[in-house]
Amino acid sequence: MLYAWHKRGMTIYTVLGIETSCDETAASVVRWRDGRGQILSNCVFSQIDTHAPYGGVVPELAARQHLPLISEMIEHALTQANVTKQQLDAVAATAGPGLIGGVMIGLTTGKAFASALGKPIIPVNHLEAHALTARLSAEVDFPYLLLLVSGGHCQLIVVEALGQYRLLGQTLDDAVGEAFDKTAKYLGLSYPGGPEIEARAAKGDAKRFQLPRPLCGQKHANFSFSGLKTALQQAADHAAPLSAEDINDLCAGMQSAILDCLLDRTAVAADIFIAEYGATANNMVIAGGVAANQVLRQAMQALCQKMSLKLHVAPAALCTDNAAMIAWTGCEYMAFGRLPDQIAAQSMTARPRWPLTELSAKL
Repeated sequence: MLYAWHKRGMTIYTVLGIETSCDETAASVVRWRDGRGQILSNCVFSQIDTHAPYGGVVPELAARQHLPLISEMIEHALTQANVTKQQLDAVAATAGPGLIGGVMIGLTTGKAFASALGKPIIPVNHLEAHALTARLSAEVDFPYLLLLVSGGHCQLIVVEALGQYRLLGQTLDDAVGEAFDKTAKYLGLSYPGGPEIEARAAKGDAKRFQLPRPLCGQKHANFSFSGLKTALQQAADHAAPLSAEDINDLCAGMQSAILDCLLDRTAVAADIFIAEYGATANNMVIAGGVAANQVLRQAMQALCQKMSLKLHVAPAALCTDNAAMIAWTGCEYMAFGRLPDQIAAQSMTARPRWPLTELSAKL
């Protein structure tokens, strides 16, 4: 069954969300009222300064920073939302996928908090939270095509219903955010790489360096960025020593090549989506940290107009990892009467890998 926005219940739910899957320690309170979401607080502590010297996230350091911060972030979120612990209807916490140390801290904290209050705990799939974020800020009915692009994931998915996902394509190696970060590190740019490359690319010549477009033109909807990353490194080595202009041009070339790949692969997935879902195939969503890239948003808007799809992208603050999307996912499950069995939920362990298709398999 495909749920629709206008069929949601008229009850009010207030949910605390906890997110610790990578290098953000986050807590948020979201309220569901008559089928609409309201973010009462969205507190995020970023560890960028800690990991910047390494050019990427160091899992052990990330876990160590979550531990002393998580309780403080929860209290801060409740205070900012002007909500007491007793006014919460449930606690939602990321249970995976992600860096196992961080996920364990957030999930264990959420379980303990919920148990102490006598409230339900809702273990949330981090990818599902990204997939549902657009429904927090806009009226987006199921089904819709999702391009999930982040530091660790690059997938094209049909979101058929709550907990029901169909994978059309995914990266065979690096994710987009990972490719950006590794490229930035190689070029001596700051971390995180995506925003830095976008800024440099705006000043560069995308046509100067001829970089490949892996898998473009193929009939499937998979991605590959490892070869592109290697080709950029070879071009950079050939042009060394690099001037500021060289780096700008390399960034422009890299961003242009990745964008072409994303557009080409998404067009293939959109054709499948439209052909198989017919009159209900009206919407497309971009989610994940890379969705904050303005050039990507503009290009995808043009593609969607061409294919008669309405594009939805969450506000930039909700693209990167945050707890509002976790709380919102908890709201969705409560509103549709899909609360998990509490014995099983309290027994659930943190998962470093948790494909969305496993959620669908349980229906």
